[in-house]
Amino acid sequence: MLTISQLAAYAGVTVRAVRHYHRIGLLPEPERDRSGYRSYDAAAVVRLIRIHTLAAAGVPLARVQELLDAGPDEFADGVQEIDKDLRAEIRRLQGTRKRLARLAAGDHLALPQSVVDYLDRVRGLGVEERYIEMERDAWIMVAAQVPDHIDAVMAKKHEDLNDPDMVKLYSFLTGVVDLTVDDPRIVEIADLLERILARAVDAGEVGDDGFDDRFVDLLDTTFVESSPIAARLLTLLEERGWKGWTRVERVPAASRAGR
Repeated sequence: MLTISQLAAYAGVTVRAVRHYHRIGLLPEPERDRSGYRSYDAAAVVRLIRIHTLAAAGVPLARVQELLDAGPDEFADGVQEIDKDLRAEIRRLQGTRKRLARLAAGDHLALPQSVVDYLDRVRGLGVEERYIEMERDAWIMVAAQVPDHIDAVMAKKHEDLNDPDMVKLYSFLTGVVDLTVDDPRIVEIADLLERILARAVDAGEVGDDGFDDRFVDLLDTTFVESSPIAARLLTLLEERGWKGWTRVERVPAASRAGR
């Protein structure tokens, strides 16, 4: 007869593991002898080795009892089912690793790959990181609102970067955070935006954005608070017949004249 330490040694496990298997009912716990010790026979060694083998192979402890009691056919079916579950778990963990790797790159937190790619392209234009961070935060909110459409939105943004005016606009945005409200470059930025907006209207690209009014107000407020020049820029655009930032609208001349 064996002590618990000897049993554990023969099976290649720890005494703690043996006690755990006792607690969860996988390994029957023998009665204590007159000296107060438990003693184990060869059958306990065999069962413990089988338990350890199954657990080491990745079988969840909750299913070990089922396999220990199964016949050959049931055992084979059970192993196949467990293997299927393990493969699914491996795929899930691989996906988690990929997401963690993307997070390590910085911009991937709460952003889909299409937005990250766009921001990387904007970086390539020489736009400073402070502006990138402001735009990133806005895209985080947008992507959360339209997750099924964000890739299409970003595809259009990539197309926009083929427009020389858009590239020039981004060149102005380098250092925009530090501009003062009387900086003459603000007028140049307004000129560029007006040309870009006019072409968008002519192409039928300005319209329903799918956002509710409260969300539009949130994005507009975020923009206004992002830089001292933001409010000045919106004022210039309004003077030229444009209203809004997130949801841009052309204001009829009659409406402007009545102000």
